[in-house]
Amino acid sequence: MAARPTTVCIDFESRMDILEPIQAFVDRLAAVGGLDEDGVHDLSVSVRECVVNALKHGNKLDPSKRVGVTFGLAAGAIEVWIQDQGAGFNPDAVPDATAPENLLNAAGRGLFFMRAFMSEVEYIFPPEGGTIVRLVKTIEKSEG
Repeated sequence: MAARPTTVCIDFESRMDILEPIQAFVDRLAAVGGLDEDGVHDLSVSVRECVVNALKHGNKLDPSKRVGVTFGLAAGAIEVWIQDQGAGFNPDAVPDATAPENLLNAAGRGLFFMRAFMSEVEYIFPPEGGTIVRLVKTIEKSEG
């Protein structure tokens, strides 16, 4: 039987002041999970961008709406699920942050960073609404 991943779930109202404690937790989890310095940075930036998107774009900073973040630590990977209670969105409709006409535009930067820094990014749109973003960061074993 495969070992179950260690999980931690955090549920909070849509307030920006949650970012600092979430960031501190992500950084610690990433280091404990075995990510190198670059991996810690990649996971940290990706989770921060995703939580900001959930708060601002998903829940529109409505404190009556919740954001849930579930962290899973398993052999070989760290997985993070971020869920908001917003209206959902079409990831393909977000402007390409690398297109010349968008280089000075902030729209799409978070999704770009997540795709660039993570091993997997998946968008799930439950029938009851909201958006779930699944981020996976593979833990590279150092050669020695």
